[in-house]
Amino acid sequence: MRVEREISVALVNEPGRLAQALAALAKAKVNIVAMTVTDSFYHGVLRLVVDDMEGARKAFEPLNLPTRETEVVCVDLANRPGAFASLAERLAADHVNIQYAYCTAGAPGGRTTGILRIDQMKKALAILGTTEVDKRKTDSIKEKRMRVRDHAQSW
Repeated sequence: MRVEREISVALVNEPGRLAQALAALAKAKVNIVAMTVTDSFYHGVLRLVVDDMEGARKAFEPLNLPTRETEVVCVDLANRPGAFASLAERLAADHVNIQYAYCTAGAPGGRTTGILRIDQMKKALAILGTTEVDKRKTDSIKEKRMRVRDHAQSW
């Protein structure tokens, strides 16, 4: 288990916007570790854990895409029924809320990585058994917000 930075990108909900964002990462040689896309009426939110956060920031700048960064917990899980449920139950038993979560598709050896945004990070780390922080690509703990444009007025 480790703590990573996640970058969230607001995308106008129209054809080609996701492709444009992903192409910018590819051009910058930023590898996607995990990703999810959700939508609302006016915009979608692309959430990414990447291998090069600074590279991702620079890739999105010329596109004028509004972004923000947050800390997430990345948990190695067995890729089998009930693995994520067990993790969620452990946190729920101690009243720790999972604000959102997603998983990687899986990896060799039948493993997957669960990505969780948690409201009580220190408590969750204690429950899950580690306080390891991956400092590879982290910057500041504080969320950073860039200017918002197009229809992305709220998250």
